[in-house]
Amino acid sequence: MRPQVVGAILRSRVIVNRQPLSRTRLCAAVTVAKSSSSSVQNSRRTFSSSLPRLHEPKAKITAEGLELSPPQAITDGKRTVLPNFWLRDNCRCTQCVNQDTLQRNFNTFAIPSDIHPTKVETTKENVTVQWSDNHTSTYPWPFLTSYLNTNTRFGHTENDQISLWGREIRSRPPTVSFSRVMGSSPDDLRGVADLTAMIKEFGFCFVKDTPHADPDVTRQLLERIAFIRVTHYGGFYDFTPDLAMADTAYTNLALPAHTDTTYFTEPAGLQAFHLLEHRAAPSSSPGTGSSENEGGEAAEGGKSLLVDGFNAARILESEDPKAYEILSTVRLPWHASGNAGITIAPDRMYPVLELDEDTGELHRVRWNNDDRGVVPFGEKFTPEEWYEAARKWDDILRRKSSELWVQLEPGKPLIFDNWRVLHGRSAFSGIRRICGGYINHDDFISRWRNTNYPRSEVLPRVTG
Repeated sequence: MRPQVVGAILRSRVIVNRQPLSRTRLCAAVTVAKSSSSSVQNSRRTFSSSLPRLHEPKAKITAEGLELSPPQAITDGKRTVLPNFWLRDNCRCTQCVNQDTLQRNFNTFAIPSDIHPTKVETTKENVTVQWSDNHTSTYPWPFLTSYLNTNTRFGHTENDQISLWGREIRSRPPTVSFSRVMGSSPDDLRGVADLTAMIKEFGFCFVKDTPHADPDVTRQLLERIAFIRVTHYGGFYDFTPDLAMADTAYTNLALPAHTDTTYFTEPAGLQAFHLLEHRAAPSSSPGTGSSENEGGEAAEGGKSLLVDGFNAARILESEDPKAYEILSTVRLPWHASGNAGITIAPDRMYPVLELDEDTGELHRVRWNNDDRGVVPFGEKFTPEEWYEAARKWDDILRRKSSELWVQLEPGKPLIFDNWRVLHGRSAFSGIRRICGGYINHDDFISRWRNTNYPRSEVLPRVTG
């Protein structure tokens, strides 16, 4: 069973079905955890919902295009006519689409601009059109109905459930076993489905019973999800607090809740930490020639901090709507400039809270005060107003009710969504050895889709 996520301020239920998780709904509630992921081989998740009562479908040729009356009744549709050229361009037959690559197989602009139907036939499943260029196209009603109802097919939302959480999740954090993720064979993806579904829902997951004598095993675990992203830090990392890179992550200092790689146009999607060991530092007494630990620093501290950024944003909008507006409006410079020869900045300035331009729902959290540049002067909000909004945000992130503190341990890697979950740590003494890596968000979502849903339902989501 998935963890039960029930907190003092997080009581009710939000489920993202066919409609996007709007800002209002996100700020109103939280889901409790659902049962464990369905396996790839067994009952799949589904994007579909039950259909309305059917009636006789109709299609009529008009000067503007095809006037359509689908078998499923439409009450508040956006249109009743689909244009001819658009329909012809979106023919998905074997001549028009390469069935191996699923890429368009013709030159759109070789289609006559005055293309029009010469004959139309309807069934309860499809509409078949004979075109004036002698081509025949067949369109499934679900495809046509989607564009009669909306401007884009299903938009960018997924039929998934997002569970917001605070410190109460500590009693049963989402966890899957290493053996299940690795599977009985490379093609056994049931555990990968569980892992990606938990990360998608909760924003993080532990993988218990992971071998830790060889860090390469952790690399193999991550690559069950997708390729490891290479940055100026390298690819798969294995480090101790030696300042090998000019970043506070390579020290033993405490780190407040933050997201990584705010300075990339597309920040890292998933991030993983596997504590391989935490040992006392050897004595540094001169002249002893000894490598014993006696007299060195004890291995203490170094707890890891996780904060659900989507939950923190929900609280912020509820308590201070203006602060939420400011942090989702004011765009800031972000940078990585500590290493010689490296000055990385995104393609443009980005706000702390990035909203989907079409739906207004929260899309990504980008927050690392250490990597933030100068707050700009704006027409709508002053720097002083931004600082006050950021102070409120910082307060929410530091509330005990927001913080999940965990002690990482060998054999139990942590993988989390860097677009949603902020992380930090307490200061520590001794030597900690950590391995892990980054994974692109698009690669993660692709793996999640394809291990949790039938391909027949995934394709319409990405092809339209």
